[in-house]
Amino acid sequence: MKITEYNIVLGSNSPRRRELLSGIDIDYQLRVPDEVDESYPSDMPFEDVPVFLAQRKASAGMDSLNKGELLLTADTIVVLEGSVLGKPANMEEVHNMLTCLSGKKHQVITGVCLTSIDNQVSFADITEVTFAELTSEEIAYYGSKYNPIDKAGAYGVQEWIGYIGVDHLNGSYFNVMGLPIHRVYQAIKNFK
Repeated sequence: MKITEYNIVLGSNSPRRRELLSGIDIDYQLRVPDEVDESYPSDMPFEDVPVFLAQRKASAGMDSLNKGELLLTADTIVVLEGSVLGKPANMEEVHNMLTCLSGKKHQVITGVCLTSIDNQVSFADITEVTFAELTSEEIAYYGSKYNPIDKAGAYGVQEWIGYIGVDHLNGSYFNVMGLPIHRVYQAIKNFK
């Protein structure tokens, strides 16, 4: 579906973001920038972190951006009790993160950045997620059967752990997957 005069470029390696963007029938091309430094200032408020990182990814993709193209970049973090949970480095971190999330409420924040040669628009979307109590066996099963290493907070809501572990959420389910697609659609449509 054509909702803008821009050609959409997705600057993300995430299969979930590709799935969500494809789900709203917008044609796009994939152009993933080289590795981007995902560090951020330690005193930065956590709600600003994903927008900061999405903008950093946009900066990395600017060199290949042409007139008439709109680059979409995003970053998702999980915040538990004031601490940011990024992507786990190994299975031990997967187990630790999911143990910490078990039975608790956390926030998933996705920062989105839309960038053209002439303009940039950024925003964040927040979803509050409450996990049921998870057993060590359930956490171990999920870690061994799925690939939580590439996911903020060590889980994918669209996978088994989301089916059995998410008690309820307040906000966009798709935001928890990695892209608040309802807001992205409107932002692309209104981008000048």
